[in-house]
Amino acid sequence: MSTDAPKLSPVEGFKDESRYLRGTIPDELQADTDHFGKGDLQLLKFHGTYQQDDRDSRKSPGGKTYSFMIRTRIPSGVLTSDQFLAHLDLCDEFGNSTMKLTTRQAIQLHGVPKTDLKTTIARINECGLSTLAACGDVNRNVMCCPAKRSDSIHDQIQSTAMDLAMHLAPRTISYRQCWLVDDETGEKQLLQDEKSPEEVEPIYGKTYLPRKFKIGIALPEDNCIDVYTQDLGMIAVVRDGKVIGYNFTVGGGMGTTPSAAKTFPALGKRMAFVKAEDVLKVAEAVVIVQRDNGNRADRKVARLKYLIAEWGIEKFRAAVEKHLGAPLDDCTEDDVHGFDDHIGWQDQGDGKWSYGLNVENGRLSDGPERQWKACFREICSELKPEIRLTSHQSAILCDIAPEDKPKLTEILKKHGIPVSEEVSTVRRWSMACVGLPTCGLSITESERALPQMIDELEAPLAKLGLDKDAFTIRMTGCPNGCARPYNADIGLVGKAKGKYTVFVGGALLGNRLNFIFRDLVPTEEVPSTLVSVFTAYKNYRQESETLGDFCARVGKDELEKLCSTPA
Repeated sequence: MSTDAPKLSPVEGFKDESRYLRGTIPDELQADTDHFGKGDLQLLKFHGTYQQDDRDSRKSPGGKTYSFMIRTRIPSGVLTSDQFLAHLDLCDEFGNSTMKLTTRQAIQLHGVPKTDLKTTIARINECGLSTLAACGDVNRNVMCCPAKRSDSIHDQIQSTAMDLAMHLAPRTISYRQCWLVDDETGEKQLLQDEKSPEEVEPIYGKTYLPRKFKIGIALPEDNCIDVYTQDLGMIAVVRDGKVIGYNFTVGGGMGTTPSAAKTFPALGKRMAFVKAEDVLKVAEAVVIVQRDNGNRADRKVARLKYLIAEWGIEKFRAAVEKHLGAPLDDCTEDDVHGFDDHIGWQDQGDGKWSYGLNVENGRLSDGPERQWKACFREICSELKPEIRLTSHQSAILCDIAPEDKPKLTEILKKHGIPVSEEVSTVRRWSMACVGLPTCGLSITESERALPQMIDELEAPLAKLGLDKDAFTIRMTGCPNGCARPYNADIGLVGKAKGKYTVFVGGALLGNRLNFIFRDLVPTEEVPSTLVSVFTAYKNYRQESETLGDFCARVGKDELEKLCSTPA
């Protein structure tokens, strides 16, 4: 039997030869082309940008039209009004005049041409934020409950999120060289290449991680960031009003490839309790064990969840302990038991208020009926709230004085924006990924399709008396799962052009995977398919049973029968 090591994936070669993510990006930025070469495409992700093309125009005489998506990394989703305004300016000056609030508390700009790429990224840095490690085979944006409260608990977890983001950020100077140095008068190339990997990237090394890595911090009473879907999840353990540590979960992840049975969505497994003062070193140890043992030959199975599936949680924990040189404590009994989307008015406890504004699918644009960007411009300019992005693609407007509450409502109505209290429950708890036309992985529509489906569901739900029931509907244009569809009450996943796999049986709390109810359902049949599920739920649920609990209890075969049984 051959003992040869498995052949590494091409991406590993690009990283190895990249000189710590620099590649030939500076040269290509100055070249007279509208796109980058294959190797630099992979490296650009680490810098926070993806090359895309408008798939709506692929068949036009001019062929592909390239542009770039730029993602800003915003730990806990916290930013100032000035930083938010700066992004609105950039989407108008260089992008496609829209801005996307993401499912991981970040901001995406779309449609930026290559000629404006460097200027846009430099401007993001000038306002005190960064795109470094917003994408790529590194730890990405650290999610955390964004609620603003006058208590030490929220301050602690949000501070921990920032500490993790800084500690696990790449140290390479290539980001500065590519985007923040003037081409004509800038610095000479530094001597990074002459240093050892341990000096340049003490955590990541020369080839970084096998795949992306995601961290999220939750409170037991508020799992708004879907802690069990993270590569590393942290559930705060609170005693006497103080976070004394965290229960670490490892191995969550949503992406899957239906044609490859070896791939699957997974929820994190509870690993250990970690004291607050030890969070950084234990998190680093988890990252390093994945760095050294994750699959670098097959990117389809390179995420941490596959290493844990292969090893088991006991072996993985032992490897983390070996790296630390000390044993870990078992998890406490603390677990998630609540979920708050932070929509509507919430008392901060300091005499001021927060207002959670529901932004359908996170897309900010100006149209004849609703002027989202203009609305946010006026709010940020006049009221200057701190803004906190949620994991449901919405925004919390913080530090609103009691006397300014009517003013905020007035600005919303002036621009045709529905106050969150007017948004139906089903729409409030829905979300969709970008999908077509810009995402290169998307198989079918997502963000552009879900609002109409919600339109078709609102009346039947009201007729059934279920319009106040909270359940999650999440849609993605492909199986990669960016909108976390696989633990939702209802997941709609693009499977073929204009067709979706319908998943049911997840949980609002995010701690249970769903199952396939129907496959290859045409777009126009999705609403009626869901209405049959709602009807069965209405007729056959047990007392206080949620939609997800009902579907999980009865299972696929019984649900099929109930959906076809007359009431």
